[in-house]
Amino acid sequence: MERDEEVGAGAGRIAEAARDLVQRATAAGRTLAVAESLTGGLVAASVTAVPGASAVFRGSVTAYATGAKSSILGVDAGLLARAGAVDAEVARQMAAGVRRLFGADIGLATTGVAGPTEQDGKPVGLVYVACFFGDASPVAVELRLDGDREAIRTETVFQTLALALSTF
Repeated sequence: MERDEEVGAGAGRIAEAARDLVQRATAAGRTLAVAESLTGGLVAASVTAVPGASAVFRGSVTAYATGAKSSILGVDAGLLARAGAVDAEVARQMAAGVRRLFGADIGLATTGVAGPTEQDGKPVGLVYVACFFGDASPVAVELRLDGDREAIRTETVFQTLALALSTF
């Protein structure tokens, strides 16, 4: 398979997952918000590309800088200093923060290393996606992804949407 075909297949999966998420959230009367780091707004873009997304999408924050995770989303600064930005608890706190910030039912978050080099001793392809819904504690999923920067970011978007879909 050619590289362009792989990217196209990834985009198709993402578009389908985003459509499913908007449809299910609309039917359930749920709203969502997204905090993104390595994906740089791609999760939000995939959701808002779906007609009718305005009924469920409350907003997003691209907190690419470590300080923004703390100052905007309320991620514990001590945690960031100890663990760095690529950490399961950081992802959970990002999801909780964006949910609170926008008053959404579902908070989603992404943080990780897209490459091409490691970050703070964390390997390329280490990613955490998180979801906070209902009264349960936020859930973070660790991913170990292969590929170049674009492939890692694309798969992260899909996995984030899949995690959100698992709440329905």
